[in-house]
Amino acid sequence: MTEQECIARARAGDETAFSPLVDAYQSAVYNLCYRMLGDAHEAEDAAQEAFLRAYAQLRRYDPTRSFKTWLFSIASHYCIDVLRKRRLTWLSIDDEALPPHPALHEPNPGPEETTQRREQSAVIQAFLARLAPDDRSMLVLRYWYDLSYEEIAEASGTTVSAVKSRLHRARGAMAEMMAAEPRTRAAQLALAVEGWKR
Repeated sequence: MTEQECIARARAGDETAFSPLVDAYQSAVYNLCYRMLGDAHEAEDAAQEAFLRAYAQLRRYDPTRSFKTWLFSIASHYCIDVLRKRRLTWLSIDDEALPPHPALHEPNPGPEETTQRREQSAVIQAFLARLAPDDRSMLVLRYWYDLSYEEIAEASGTTVSAVKSRLHRARGAMAEMMAAEPRTRAAQLALAVEGWKR
């Protein structure tokens, strides 16, 4: 059964037809929520809530648009609401770095590579946590999920020019944080390679 067939059957009331959609996107939605919230337990709850909301709002979904983008929109908006409720828009540089989730790593790297990746991921996650929720969402959607400016605009309910402006500001903020933190040389290289400074 294709994705659109699953959606059509789920919209017609077949609850079991929604299960393949959950299976297909649960890792991506969880990882998006984890990058946004920085906490594995909260990310699990947020991912579950995103799927519940998607199912409840399935009749609002426009089949001519990307289901993935629509689902990411629901998840990122929910995470932004959680962040705003926590009132943790900014974190002190002295706060403990957030640990990387094991699911975000490739299997079987060597000990040195594992340590380096863990350090880089912790530094990047700490920097992300210091950004405003909307800016964090833009970076995660662009660089973890490689969504186009148009897809991000659709997911966030804004314009392409606003997306470009937010990404420019968020990348600048990340660059300033890296420059102010001498221990982030490895993370700077990783981010530069991944195109954060484009």
